[in-house]
Amino acid sequence: MSDLAGLLQYDGSKYAATFQALTDEALLDNLHWSTELNTYADYGLHSPKVKLRVPPVDPVKQRQPQYNTRPEMTRHVLIPPKYGFVDMFGYISLFPLLLGVLRPDSKRLANIVEKLDDPKLLWTPYGLRSLATTASLYNTRNTEHDPPYWRSPIWININFLAIKSLRSYSQQGGEIGALAHEKYTKLRQAIIDNIMRQYWRTGYVWEQYSDSTGEGKGCRPFTGWSALVVLIMAEEY
Repeated sequence: MSDLAGLLQYDGSKYAATFQALTDEALLDNLHWSTELNTYADYGLHSPKVKLRVPPVDPVKQRQPQYNTRPEMTRHVLIPPKYGFVDMFGYISLFPLLLGVLRPDSKRLANIVEKLDDPKLLWTPYGLRSLATTASLYNTRNTEHDPPYWRSPIWININFLAIKSLRSYSQQGGEIGALAHEKYTKLRQAIIDNIMRQYWRTGYVWEQYSDSTGEGKGCRPFTGWSALVVLIMAEEY
């Protein structure tokens, strides 16, 4: 945005300042690196224990015809929320890698890359799932009518960013270059194989993919960000 502002002869200093802040590795570590969790994490007021429950029904109202239906489930907090790092390893934990913020010699970069093919976390034979199986909210519903959306499925836009970033780091040489190339090759092949498999099976490119079976889910045909597979396939590696 700063570059575009310059080309159009507008003041892009605010965009430039935002870019500098978002790419400041020291600031990122200060705000989002959790020594206890050994990963980057979100920070805020959070409870790890929540559950959807049917609220109690007023017996007087229940006898009235207009209330003769089950009330919608509501969110109940079982442990009071408190400020701290959120112990939910998922796509949010990968953004310093996805956006190429970390220096190639960063030990924290190697830490993230090494975790990418851990099946207990995000790795599946079909790509990176959105939330680790170890997270308390893994594969849980957001509401009674809103099934898991970013809490397990595989999303091609995020996997594209991971593949793109791994390819970039793989060209740095050294240990991180070799490690990034290994994960890049493995992830790229998994994404291509599954999307093609599901395309030949169903005739569609899908919005998201199941982390347990690889089957297409959500909208179809979804030639939005899932079409990024074409760019992934076109890469020379």
